Amino acid sequence: MVKRKRISDVEKWIKEGRGTGNGPEYKPWIKIQDVSSSGRSTRLRGLKTGRQHEFLSDLEKNYFYLSEFSDLVLDIREQFPLLPLEETILIAEELGIPHPKHPQTGEYIVMTTDFFLTVSSENEVTEVARTVKSKDDLINKRIIEKFEIEREYWQRRNVEWAIVTEEEINKTFARNIGYIHSYYDISQHDAFQAIDEATLEDIIFELIKRLLNASASVRTIASQFDKDLHLPSGSGITIFYHLLIRKIIAIDFSKVINLDELIEISVLTERDLKKVKYG
Repeated sequence: MVKRKRISDVEKWIKEGRGTGNGPEYKPWIKIQDVSSSGRSTRLRGLKTGRQHEFLSDLEKNYFYLSEFSDLVLDIREQFPLLPLEETILIAEELGIPHPKHPQTGEYIVMTTDFFLTVSSENEVTEVARTVKSKDDLINKRIIEKFEIEREYWQRRNVEWAIVTEEEINKTFARNIGYIHSYYDISQHDAFQAIDEATLEDIIFELIKRLLNASASVRTIASQFDKDLHLPSGSGITIFYHLLIRKIIAIDFSKVINLDELIEISVLTERDLKKVKYG
């Protein structure tokens, strides 16, 4: 009987197309189900890509929220593989650093960079690589060795690579974005499913007018708005969050969103108002 050769995860995942594609077609190299300990893992559907993103830590999730909200970031590819595997093995040998191996099988594993971003800067589109790590991990010799391999890999491709710690991630800003993230499309919310697009636009403009002339808290304004327009309770708050994530109105996201306070809202431009159009 002929003994079948075991197909490694690397071969299997390459055949699945992991680590390839752009935008909605990209497939992360590592998925949550591939990680034995996934207590802090998260799946989120991206607004920029329209696909499900895979994050292995809260830091990764928070960095994603900031990247998602940034006008400069055009595409987000997480858990990006450093392929071909032979190249990182060679780099490790040249640096005199042990290449990461699977703890059970002893096989070389494919290294990954947490984020590979397509960004627009000064009318130029470029790609940058970002590794997200707790600052406490930066004193770990083995982690630093792996970073050296990663740094050299991207340097050979003339791609800017940098480490991002929690000190560069505004947690309050990220949490605010996370809280309003799911309100980008409110057409499927119960209160608005039966409302046609033209009426929805009128309703949204009415709330914008009230918010800009605010002399009370957002909650007070939204509550009166619901009563005046005979909408279900909470509809005004839903629209408020929708306006924020769509960047139709702007507030200071470095502060916790407190609906019971008077919130200063930035002046709108004609370009911002056009985002209200749904037809």
